[in-house]
Amino acid sequence: MLTLGEKIQTAPPLLPMLIEGQPFIDAQDELSVTEFMRKFGMPERINSEVFVAMAKALDFIDPDKLSMTVVLTAMNRFLNEDNGLQMAFLDGNQPDRVCAPMADHVKARGGDVVMNSPVKEIVVNDDGSIKHLLMRSGEEVVADEYVSAMPVDIMKRMVPKEWQNMPYFRQFDELEGIPVINLHMWFDRKLKAVDHLCFSRSPLLSVYADMSVTCKEYYDPEKSMLELVFAPCSPIAGGKTNWIAKTDEQIIDATMGELARLFPTEIAADDKWPSTKSQGPNGKATLRKYTVVKVPRSVYAAVPGRNKYRPGQRSPIPNLTMAGDWTSQNGGTLSSMTNDEMESVASKGAQWIKSTAQYK
Repeated sequence: MLTLGEKIQTAPPLLPMLIEGQPFIDAQDELSVTEFMRKFGMPERINSEVFVAMAKALDFIDPDKLSMTVVLTAMNRFLNEDNGLQMAFLDGNQPDRVCAPMADHVKARGGDVVMNSPVKEIVVNDDGSIKHLLMRSGEEVVADEYVSAMPVDIMKRMVPKEWQNMPYFRQFDELEGIPVINLHMWFDRKLKAVDHLCFSRSPLLSVYADMSVTCKEYYDPEKSMLELVFAPCSPIAGGKTNWIAKTDEQIIDATMGELARLFPTEIAADDKWPSTKSQGPNGKATLRKYTVVKVPRSVYAAVPGRNKYRPGQRSPIPNLTMAGDWTSQNGGTLSSMTNDEMESVASKGAQWIKSTAQYK
């Protein structure tokens, strides 16, 4: 915890954020979190006590790699928005509780949702507008309006050669996704120390939660199921090891060792996981099963100096709208609302809109 003196020393550099708002926040994009701290005389301990956990939770990278604009934006929201500090969980798995209702909503209004149909090429007209999407199956998909929600690394490969010299699309080259690993771990008993979403200062773990407590579908009064974000997991994110290249067993062993260090009275010594061998007799919980999901390119890397390259959602192509965390928008939910409003305007007079976000 920060001392009273450290808290007082931390406050003045943050006052411009409250007074000037977004212009001040945007102007800090050229600085990393640690550079901002030192420029404005913040105490060094605020990095280990606060900013490490914030940086890893916001973009899965260490504070010396993260743009200060990201942290200030989050802090500004926390301070100025109602319920800004509240955390909430989906009450079940995403396919059933989010994706299926959205698909049903589209279908009920005459639309269609097509899965497992990757796009091969964006085919354009002479004026640069989209003519159709050529699918790998050979099908041609024609629409009035196209919405791309592809990650930046995929979209860069899909940009037609006719667009590649346009400034709007050239700025994509300055952006890239960050690697991240997601873990699901089932234990044979309840972990009493993890009762909500935890933001970690651990060198290996970012955020984690006991889903048997926080999520209705996974509720279990007897056994815990942890969901964890393993980050930073590569040098690009500030880590020392390329964990993406490691085996699932190596990743889980490292995680078990870290959990044993964080919760010495909970995790049992287990011969299967060498990292737990130093555990004392108090720990009882053993791992029953696990799932490891590696995402080599996840959310875009919000490193210093990159915010100015994020494209607006309305592209210079008359029938293309961009979406995704790497576009210039206000977050996932607000972004979808903005995108929907843009499409309502763009499609006046159109009989239908067909969009695709399926890719491989």
